[in-house]
Amino acid sequence: MAGAYPFLTPPALEVGTYVGTDALTGEPFSFDPWALYAAGIVTNPNMVLAGVIGQGKSALAKSLAVRSIAAGRRVYVPGDPKGEWAPVADAVGGVVVRLGPGLPARINPLDSTGTNPAVAHGDRLRLLTSLAETTLGRGLRPAEHSALDAALTTAETGTRGALPTIPAVVDALLAPDPGLSMRDGATASARAADGGDLIHGLRRLIRGDLAGMFDGPSTQHLDPGAPMVVLDLSRLGASDDALTLAMTCASAWLETAATESTPEAGPRWIIYDEAWRVLRSAPLVRRMQAQWKLSRAYGTANLLILHRLSDLDAVGATGSEARALAQGLLADCSTRVIYRQEPDQLTATATALGLTSTERSLLTALPRGTGLWKLPGRSHVVHHRLHPDEADVFDTDTAMRTNPTTGHPGEVQS
Repeated sequence: MAGAYPFLTPPALEVGTYVGTDALTGEPFSFDPWALYAAGIVTNPNMVLAGVIGQGKSALAKSLAVRSIAAGRRVYVPGDPKGEWAPVADAVGGVVVRLGPGLPARINPLDSTGTNPAVAHGDRLRLLTSLAETTLGRGLRPAEHSALDAALTTAETGTRGALPTIPAVVDALLAPDPGLSMRDGATASARAADGGDLIHGLRRLIRGDLAGMFDGPSTQHLDPGAPMVVLDLSRLGASDDALTLAMTCASAWLETAATESTPEAGPRWIIYDEAWRVLRSAPLVRRMQAQWKLSRAYGTANLLILHRLSDLDAVGATGSEARALAQGLLADCSTRVIYRQEPDQLTATATALGLTSTERSLLTALPRGTGLWKLPGRSHVVHHRLHPDEADVFDTDTAMRTNPTTGHPGEVQS
């Protein structure tokens, strides 16, 4: 068909990690966002992957991650809500940090060790602002921003060489530094009143349901040479609010490690699985968008995994800042991979991605393990191929396909 209709078939993608076969040409299909960016095929290395449950999108993400490791890439998963990535990390000799109530691991989200104090302060202040806005359910007032900035400054200067922690920031909010308050034209008592709500908001990370996870010096230190690092948040349960706070802290810690590691660490995937659970938080989406924008500078490729593109609508009403942020995430993903979608999602998906009528008609008929890969100026329908040994580690639906007669798993279809 490629010979008969050369102008209707895009050139083969054969550079990078093997994914499977092109459904239209039968040729091998490979993918590497860094190589495609260098070749000018994509404008950024970021990627979004969407598909209804049970269509194999998790298997695709995991195989892409593991096969990329063989090509010298490294993989960071800043939040694993279901604990599905831990076996993958174990299989490749990676690191799994398990966070949850009663677990011994603790990470300090303010762990920036950069050589530029002003940059480190700005990163920490943005993180604390995101945490406070999430717990309070609103944006911060100008006076609250000033109080938080001053408290962080006090915590940074009062640690005697150690890194600041969230409890130290809360203590500084409770007892503001009189000199810093006077410099800003306020009294210490007025500054304490300005930070009253912030104290209650941030205390959830110290004495609430997230106590013991982010309230002190880190017990885990990231090895930049580790092939994969996974932050397992499965012990947090079904609370989307707790997961959002934990993922904000965890992603900040992991992003700091990712951006401050040496160039020898090489390009890195940062994978956000089950992203629909955290997209309701505008502060976290804002942080994610900043990470997206800096992906080229840091040598990272972000992968956002959703069930459907309408998940991006959950962050706010039409025309709101939150909705604009979510749409910005999609716009900053040059590669869009869509697995089977339900009929009621076709219009929104086609509009968001600029699909042709033929591409739109494909989405309800795609078999398991087959996806529409949409890149700038070209599209491919790709059959993802899994080796049986990979399926044992990557497949999350084995239990659902167990043969009721033999008790053995059924055939893996990817």
